[in-house]
Amino acid sequence: MPELPEVETVRRGLNQLTLNQKITGGDVLLHRTIAHPFSVGEFIKGITGSTISTWHRRGKYLLAELSPGFGWLGVHLRMTGQLLWLNQAEPLHKHTRVRIFLENQQELRFVDQRTFGQMWWVPPGVAVESVITGLSKLAVDPFSPEFTVEYLVDKLHHRRRPIKTALLDQSVVAGLGNIYADEALFKSGVLPETLCTDVQPKQVELLRTAIIQVLETSIAAGGTTFSNFLNVKGVNGNYGGVAWVYNRAGEPCRVCGDVIQRIKLGGRSSHFCLHCQR
Repeated sequence: MPELPEVETVRRGLNQLTLNQKITGGDVLLHRTIAHPFSVGEFIKGITGSTISTWHRRGKYLLAELSPGFGWLGVHLRMTGQLLWLNQAEPLHKHTRVRIFLENQQELRFVDQRTFGQMWWVPPGVAVESVITGLSKLAVDPFSPEFTVEYLVDKLHHRRRPIKTALLDQSVVAGLGNIYADEALFKSGVLPETLCTDVQPKQVELLRTAIIQVLETSIAAGGTTFSNFLNVKGVNGNYGGVAWVYNRAGEPCRVCGDVIQRIKLGGRSSHFCLHCQR
């Protein structure tokens, strides 16, 4: 599933390619991809004629601010969603779900193999959170000034569950997922099974710093591609080649040389080094 760095990579690409171009129409090939409004025709009508002023990211959500009087376009890639910037003449991928046509015969194409991705049109004058309800449940962003050591201590100290599980909770840290939780725990020296109540304030300080560092590093690398993530130009992310522990079970630790371990925790794979993490 695309996490914060992948979604941020897509956001930056969209801001480079799609701004101030008029949406001339669209086509919805899989109706359930449109989460709002219920009518696909209303969705297309709502965005047609608008221009995209800018793209924002909140957690793993992408939000396009449309020209005044047209509202917002929201996108969540979920597990396998891709937003691709293509010429309209490009052959359709079999998993194409939505096409948004823009000027100069270009289009924004939403491709989604597992079909869990969603798109929303939020009419003008309507609160975005009232339509895209998942936004109201998000915690602060790791790049927000509010993401302080004190904030993280407060979110974690009373939870009697593994720290790895807590970090995947979007009400604790917005945008963090399985890959970067593993990476941040490694860099901060904390084992994924450690209960939140047992994590010391100094470790939380290291963890906060590690979360920001691994996210920044991955964004600089264009995100991670282990299965099907592509940026808007169809290019893979490169972070996977320098990952500390994620997806490296059985390989030597890049720091100490011990074998990277893998366990299941909360139904998700967790990767770690028993020598470097305590």
